[in-house]
Amino acid sequence: MSRIFSGVQPTGDLHLGNYLGAIRNFVGLQDDFECLYCVVDLHAITVWQDPEKLAANTREVAAAFLAAGIDPTRSIMFNQSQVPAHAELAWIFNCVARVGWLNRMTQFKEKAGKHRENASVGLYVYPNLMAADILAYKATHVPVGEDQKQHLELTRDIAIKFNNDFDVEFLPVVEPLIFGEATRVMSLRDGSKKMSKSDPSDYSRINLTDGPDDIAQKIRKARTDADALPGPDALASDGRHVEAAHEKARPEAYNLLSIYAALAEQSMAVTLEQFEGAQFSSFKGELADLSVAKLGPIGEEMQRLMADPGHVDGILRDGAARANAIAEPVLREAHEIVGFLNP
Repeated sequence: MSRIFSGVQPTGDLHLGNYLGAIRNFVGLQDDFECLYCVVDLHAITVWQDPEKLAANTREVAAAFLAAGIDPTRSIMFNQSQVPAHAELAWIFNCVARVGWLNRMTQFKEKAGKHRENASVGLYVYPNLMAADILAYKATHVPVGEDQKQHLELTRDIAIKFNNDFDVEFLPVVEPLIFGEATRVMSLRDGSKKMSKSDPSDYSRINLTDGPDDIAQKIRKARTDADALPGPDALASDGRHVEAAHEKARPEAYNLLSIYAALAEQSMAVTLEQFEGAQFSSFKGELADLSVAKLGPIGEEMQRLMADPGHVDGILRDGAARANAIAEPVLREAHEIVGFLNP
């Protein structure tokens, strides 16, 4: 069976974008793949973290995994720092990857901003650690969003170069899995901006821990425009995606329609046909009901799990033991290939 690896950073305040863009997809993959799902706490500390909040946020992500439907008996769920192979293999990859490759990584430039000289070295070599995360398990597929595609290409380059440097067929050239509807969820207050926990307005996002009343209120208060909802004529020639010009002209409308399509697990074409000509007042009622039905139980279960940290920690500990059992032999073989002496 093919093997999936993916991870979520424990940065706190998980929201609808995290769920639709990543966590929900993880659940469905359990049926067809051997899956490892990781809370990537080593990645988190590439920028400073409050230690107590980091621990709490790690449990929050684990609780979200469980509440959304990840089965820890079928999948392996753990936090990254409990498996030493991630950091050890990352150092080997630091010596395989080229500086020129990392200089092309646009995400470092975006995160470091104007003060690149003050950014941590960890943030700069973050993609090499991501490659180690994946290749420590010889994963064959990785679900990625648009913002991670470049890092996955680097993972492929590292695997190819390692194999070529040592004349082996050791590391797989991993394939991306990119999902369809609503992989990019935008702010409820500004449809041109991505939904983010850093937005000062809590009404810009639906948090996974929000209760039913909060979810419904945020949908009702979401920004809209004065026109009736568009129909299938807005679709591009592929019949699946909205034409860019239409989306730019009415970003809030298409964002809410996209969220509905994703939560209803139907195409954008079906959603546009369903609501063509409707007023936002009636559509928002249906979107609120759907959102509460889909997200309310997840939030309630997350709250229950977060109130029992010992249970969550036990699941992560068990997952780490299972992950170590896969990663240690891979790391040992990498040592032998490189020439490290293990007497």
